[in-house]
Amino acid sequence: MRELERLEIFGREDHPEFSPLVSESFFASPDAEAFVFPGFCDVHVHFREPGFSYKETIASGTAAAARGGYTTVCSMPNLDPVPDCRKSLYCQLELIRRGASVRVIPYGAITAGEKGETVAALEEIAPDVAAFSDDGRGVQSDGVMREAMIRAKKLGKLIVAHCEVNSLLRGGYIHDGAYAAAHGHRGICSESEWRQIERDLKLAAETGCGYHVCHISCKESVRLIREAKAAGIDVTCETAPHYLTLDENDLREDGRFKMNPPLRSREDREALIEGIRDGTIDMVATDHAPHSAEEKSRGLEKSAFGIVGLETAFPVLYTKLVLTGVITLGRLIDLIAYAPRKRFGIPLPDGDYTVWDLSRTFTVDPDEFLTLGRATPFEGMELRGVCLATVCGGKTVYRLK
Repeated sequence: MRELERLEIFGREDHPEFSPLVSESFFASPDAEAFVFPGFCDVHVHFREPGFSYKETIASGTAAAARGGYTTVCSMPNLDPVPDCRKSLYCQLELIRRGASVRVIPYGAITAGEKGETVAALEEIAPDVAAFSDDGRGVQSDGVMREAMIRAKKLGKLIVAHCEVNSLLRGGYIHDGAYAAAHGHRGICSESEWRQIERDLKLAAETGCGYHVCHISCKESVRLIREAKAAGIDVTCETAPHYLTLDENDLREDGRFKMNPPLRSREDREALIEGIRDGTIDMVATDHAPHSAEEKSRGLEKSAFGIVGLETAFPVLYTKLVLTGVITLGRLIDLIAYAPRKRFGIPLPDGDYTVWDLSRTFTVDPDEFLTLGRATPFEGMELRGVCLATVCGGKTVYRLK
């Protein structure tokens, strides 16, 4: 056995503002290709508490995060109660305090009850939230979104948008492309995503609010955000591992391939990869969205939207993008550790890191997951990269048995 001790965290030379050293000792096999990375940061997860603990709990969600190398996650507000005021947010904060094994920073809702009608009590919840989002729903009203941006700007908080024009959905549930046409499915057009991004970018330019776009999935979204950045608009965006590594050609008649937005065309996936390479896309977030087995067993049409992703994100991206030469390992660590923290103002404390064996391969088996969710399009895939340990605040929160 060889000991890994006091190794500097990978990538610190490019990010001097994030520079803790590893002080705890770990052991790996003599042939292990072990790396120490900063604790990963995921700004888009669904932990389902309060309100939907049969899908996921704070305890199970953070256990999955730790196994995936994450020491900080930001949890979305589509909960019951919706965290749209101080009283509702307190319910979630108490559950986090009692059950979390890694850092969980909640989002506050943009609108009351996530109904899109009136702006939430942003001033009440601002001190305790990562940003404001109605994730799961697009804010349909231009006036409501403008007011939210004006108030968020004053509070120094980002508006984080799930972009979806309801009138363009037309009952769709997978991408409106070749697979949908060939198999008789109703499609979701790309315009339902990019059209709302286009509107929001105009509002962000008008108000000066910091604006972040969730889970972009199509080439038009990449183009719009690239142009907005060139024009000086304060915008960032994320995509997810599945949009970078899968497309409609990988679809099966199975609920584990159903998510929102959907897997789109190969051309869209290639545009997302180019966006990663040229910096248009700032970060990768999992959109970890667990559901019960029954909710995901109804096929593409009737299954709930959402897949799990915390425990497979790094191996998927390392195997499919780094080992194939699409991006460097350093760029991957920027995307999942440094860039999210920088944009959202989240520190990387001393004692937050994760240790990985990059020489080891494994086959994705959902029965081994720590999340309560089991739906993953990567089931059965052989990947490279195994988490040996994750340390959060100096405490070992995951260690490979």
